[in-house]
Order: sequence, then C-alpha cells, then structure tokens
Amino acid sequence: MPFGNMLIFVVAAAAFLVVLAGFFNMFRGGAGSPQRSQTLMRWRVGLQFLALAIAMTVLYLRGR
Repeated sequence: MPFGNMLIFVVAAAAFLVVLAGFFNMFRGGAGSPQRSQTLMRWRVGLQFLALAIAMTVLYLRGR
C-alpha cells in the first residue's frame, strides 16, 4: 500500500474513533460531559479536514 493511501487511512480511522468516543460519551446519560462531547467533535472536524487535505495532496501529486 503506498504511503499516501496508508496516511489517509490512518487519519480517517482516527476521525472514526473520535466519532465513536463522542457517541459513547453522549449516550452515557447523565455521566457524559457536554463539554467533552464538544471537544471530541472539534477534534473530529479537524481530523476530517486533515484527511481531506492529505487525500487532495496525494491525488494532485499522482496526477503530475
């Protein structure tokens, strides 16, 4: 697997794990912290942006 594909996979998997952690925190009921859910969702957005930026860079470099 080329390095670019592996990097995209790792970042996308990290975003997926953050989403799961956010859902787990949200569905814990009263024990879940709304502030922690907000922080996790901000991490998710950042990781998704990073995955998209890496994917676009890899595609651009392959086209050259």
